[in-house]
Amino acid sequence: MKKREEFVRGKFYPAERKDVEEMIENFLKIESLKKIDGEILGGIVPHAGYEFSGSSAVHFFNTLRGKDIETVVIVNPSHTGYGEAVSLDTNEVWSSPMGDIEIDLDFEKELSIPYSKEAHKYEHSGEVMLPFLKYFIKSEFKIVPITMKVQTYKNAKYLAEKIDETAKKQRKKILLIASSDFSHYEREEVGYKLDQLAIDRIMEFDSQGVESTVMEYNLSICGYGPIMTLLEYSKLAADDPKIEILRRGNSGENYPMEEVVDYITFLVYK
Repeated sequence: MKKREEFVRGKFYPAERKDVEEMIENFLKIESLKKIDGEILGGIVPHAGYEFSGSSAVHFFNTLRGKDIETVVIVNPSHTGYGEAVSLDTNEVWSSPMGDIEIDLDFEKELSIPYSKEAHKYEHSGEVMLPFLKYFIKSEFKIVPITMKVQTYKNAKYLAEKIDETAKKQRKKILLIASSDFSHYEREEVGYKLDQLAIDRIMEFDSQGVESTVMEYNLSICGYGPIMTLLEYSKLAADDPKIEILRRGNSGENYPMEEVVDYITFLVYK
């Protein structure tokens, strides 16, 4: 069985299970978490090291407690430049300090998207979701990791349609995670204003507006392609999807710095 070994284990998150659990439990103690009623479609989740963005990411994953999810589709940007415009992984299992997770090979095949080992091998923005998923989802589930190198509305819409078609055809309960951080290395007040330009479009499920805003203002939102994919998927999966910001923070909360990276966690549900 072909296995992807962790690339950022011991760097972006602890290497040992007990230390991951301890870190997550500490987040749960210090954060004020919301309870959301409804069926969860997915979320926008930050992907930095846990010491920076974990306190934001935990807000999304906490909503998964007790949920029956068969397949988690993780759409992340490419920080490496490897792979196709949109790439599936060539492995069958991904390693995690919390235990291995199988890829949903049947779901992958139905998507008809190119495969690339290189697109995923050195990419952290999908991998960092796994320890959180294993901690909060107690039932058996599989994953479908997808890396977007070319982040356009056209690619996002196509991918969303393929994901929705496959989920309905296979009658699977899926969850779609859009992996993304927001403004990078701006002064806090500047990043806040820049992010709001995109947030206004996100809250309206306006994917084309997200793309045009990112382009017009040269926003450094690294996963706007995955975000557009989530928005487009949600409109296909639900007649009236809802979106809520669970937490808005930045890298300067724990480590004071003049220029910060913003982490905003959203929940999409019906």
